[in-house]
Amino acid sequence: MPTPDLSVSFSNITLKTPITLLSGCVGFGEELLNIADFSFKDIGAICLKGTTLEPRHGNKPHRLAETPAGLLNAIGLQNPGARHVVDDILPRWEKESRLKEGDGPPTRLFANISGSTVQDYGEVARIFDDSFVDAIEINISCPNVKKGGAAFGSDPIIAADVVSEVRKATSKPIITKLSPNVTDITQIAKATLEAGSDAFSVINTLMGMAIDIRTRKPVLGNTQGGLSGPAIKPVALLKVWLVYQAVAKYQKPILGQGGITSGSDAFEFFIAGSSAIGVGTALFRNPLISADINRELREIMTQQNIENLSETIGTLAISR
Repeated sequence: MPTPDLSVSFSNITLKTPITLLSGCVGFGEELLNIADFSFKDIGAICLKGTTLEPRHGNKPHRLAETPAGLLNAIGLQNPGARHVVDDILPRWEKESRLKEGDGPPTRLFANISGSTVQDYGEVARIFDDSFVDAIEINISCPNVKKGGAAFGSDPIIAADVVSEVRKATSKPIITKLSPNVTDITQIAKATLEAGSDAFSVINTLMGMAIDIRTRKPVLGNTQGGLSGPAIKPVALLKVWLVYQAVAKYQKPILGQGGITSGSDAFEFFIAGSSAIGVGTALFRNPLISADINRELREIMTQQNIENLSETIGTLAISR
């Protein structure tokens, strides 16, 4: 049998491996260049830190709290603003990363955009449209200041408005990052698909909190934060499967994510309906974990006589 092929097609973008390093876990990519033994050959894509129109300082500390099998974060989208990222950070990243990447297939770069109004999203997308990023991921879990702070992604109509505004601002593929903190994630998926989304990231973090029993105060300065890590994997798998069932006939790919720490974890997400997978929280424990995941994926594919991961997408067998 030939060596298993880990390359995948994601919204007409070829990724040399199925792994995308998730937004918020590698900053704007610069941290990766300082890690000894880090190799771009293991990474299909990198998703930049969430970026807004204007610079943001983020939330007050504490911003991180460990939980059993998980991590709570309430960073608050600290970033220097879209124009600074495109004009200053990306040109430096392109120069320095190419030196380390060598002559192999490129690691793709996805922007991640956020906003406080629908118009904000469009403006940030327009700025990134004039850059070399390969796609734009929309974080619709942000609070809508014109709707009393409710998340854009909690309402199908408003979520669709955001995607429609971004669609008008860019010709690049749009990846909508769906929140699990809704009654029916498929309604949001369908609405944003009709508005012009090319792909989906499933899922964003679950909302949670931690309490200091001595002070009886929240551990996080923002009181609540997003829960990630292995604890959310069962939820993420279900949401991927639900979204896949809802959009499969439209052939829109899913970037499955949530608690992936091994090749077998990643393989489960493909079976559930993912076309690629995202790794995030696991990077804080092992920044080189992508190589391990890829190796384990190849071993599983060899054992099951699978030549390409596309053969496994959405192959969940359910007894009726």
